[in-house]
Amino acid sequence: MHDGPKDPSPWVTRFIDGAQTGGSVLDVACGSGRHLRHALEKGFVVTGVDRDLSDAEDLGDRGDVALIEADLESGRPFPLRDLRYDAVIVTNYLWRPILPDLVGCVSNDGIFIYETFALGHERHGKPSRPDFLLKPNELLLAVLPRLVVVAYEHGETGGEKPKIVQRVAACGPKHPWATDTPAALG
Repeated sequence: MHDGPKDPSPWVTRFIDGAQTGGSVLDVACGSGRHLRHALEKGFVVTGVDRDLSDAEDLGDRGDVALIEADLESGRPFPLRDLRYDAVIVTNYLWRPILPDLVGCVSNDGIFIYETFALGHERHGKPSRPDFLLKPNELLLAVLPRLVVVAYEHGETGGEKPKIVQRVAACGPKHPWATDTPAALG
């Protein structure tokens, strides 16, 4: 059972429209499917992968949804490593061995939207183990040089439950944001 946020991440909502209209979206460690649902509302075809899909199973009967139950930390190869998507989304999840596969799943004109906890977050609670906290610039190093970084943040969020996070939005080298129409700054 997932007890995470219900609304999509503002980082995801800010950049998801950079994916090709009607295109394919991969949500890794999709949890309850908050980003799958958001992408469906925007007209995308979605694939969600997680080791527990019980909170997203209501989406399973739709023709524009694929749900893949997989333990991404099992040591087996990433199950979608040879596929390409118009958008790859990852939030609140880090398993370093699959980072190169996730970046590789982004089509040449696709986008990569990633947001998770970073070192320093341990003072706010879990996750607190360094295995699950990004090191400084780690997301930048993961996407470069294959993808073009559109936006990057590393810092502390405000609000009731502060977090230390890193966020990156990057695009493939043939995406308009990389060539002739940069993303609007928010």
